[in-house]
Amino acid sequence: MNKILWFLYADDAPTTRGGFKVMAASTYPLQGNKSRSNWSQTLSCISPREVVFGSNIKQQMYCHLLCALRSFDIIDGIRAAYAAGLIRAFSLLESKWEKLCDDLESGFPSLEIGDAAMKESVVEFLGGPQVDLSRRIREICAESNWGGILSKLWPNVRYVKSVTTGSMKQYYSKLKYYAGDVMILGGDYFASECCLGINLDIQQPPESTRFVMLPTTAYFEFLPFDLNESSVVGEETVDFSGVKVGKMYEVAVTTYRGLYRYRLGDIVRVVGFHNSSPLVEFVMRAPKTGYEIITEKDLMSAMESFQHSMAAEVVEFASFSDFELSPKRLKVFIEFREGCDFLQEEKLQGSVEALQRCCSSLENGLGEIYKVQKDRGEIGPLLVSVVRSGSFDGILQMAIKNGAPAGQYKPPKIIRNREIVGFMEESAVLTISLDSFHG
Repeated sequence: MNKILWFLYADDAPTTRGGFKVMAASTYPLQGNKSRSNWSQTLSCISPREVVFGSNIKQQMYCHLLCALRSFDIIDGIRAAYAAGLIRAFSLLESKWEKLCDDLESGFPSLEIGDAAMKESVVEFLGGPQVDLSRRIREICAESNWGGILSKLWPNVRYVKSVTTGSMKQYYSKLKYYAGDVMILGGDYFASECCLGINLDIQQPPESTRFVMLPTTAYFEFLPFDLNESSVVGEETVDFSGVKVGKMYEVAVTTYRGLYRYRLGDIVRVVGFHNSSPLVEFVMRAPKTGYEIITEKDLMSAMESFQHSMAAEVVEFASFSDFELSPKRLKVFIEFREGCDFLQEEKLQGSVEALQRCCSSLENGLGEIYKVQKDRGEIGPLLVSVVRSGSFDGILQMAIKNGAPAGQYKPPKIIRNREIVGFMEESAVLTISLDSFHG
């Protein structure tokens, strides 16, 4: 029977004071009842269920990879909820392949795996030392050619599936790099609150992905949204029959489980109809307030241009609007790939100058609201902080500690939490202002 390398995590479900468990929709089938019958939909997952119910996402990710390498010949597909999760996993594979090979050779998982139940289940799954298999994987990985690595390690894999739209679009090119000729399939349009739409053409790249809204999963309302104003226009909603092709809307839902006219914070553009249901494309997350300097879409567009002009690979980025400064300033945090040449001490001066030039092009792409306020002198010079490798993984750990579901985690593009900002500022190895710099 073919299996899936499925990066699946059954998060702890906190309980409210009223005795109700709080969890993501993807967690419910696992945590609602841990019986085998309730877990049947995930039986195609290659990993033992103890891995899925583990207590540390990095260790779980490692064990998912280890189990999939052990049974490489029956892996039919690879999936995760979001493209960001797949990139984290493949980056872990790229950095830990020698340790994974050691574990296969010994038949025993790394001593770093602290969850006893997870470790015991993986030992049983490995079935003793796998010397020949370890040698095969070493030969593949030692070539240090990670383009198309998925089909080299798992020759029978037919597809990779995850959400690649919206803020996940930035990971698509890296995902294509790892996947090579393996087909990438897009996910459907889900939120924790309900299912919103389905992707009828899952082979389309993110820029071409369209979702058909589902009229039976909730009652949907749409608030007209003006991208130039970066805000909802008026308070009157329209339903399925009232939306206009070409217009943008923020989605609100009334669900069967009790949410009433709940604003999801998703901005969609109507591009057509499938029968009587709107056909939409995801545009971005809505601004939280009317005071925000840039949108998620502005930042992603600007960073796309920035990456084209930089020789180094950007792993992750986010921004923060600091209104406590006078004038207010936008801070952008960027993490480059570990071992990045241009951050070496002997090259630092030239690298700073190159980074400053690229930051100017980044600022030019930050959208009309930013540009107007900058021209008026309402915004100070852009601040760009290069943070040490692994800083954004630190944000992930903070989010999980505060109750965020590991499988549903999406790296923030617009940071609004002061604790996270403080953490990122402490992680900065170099900060550049467009009028000066300091390291």
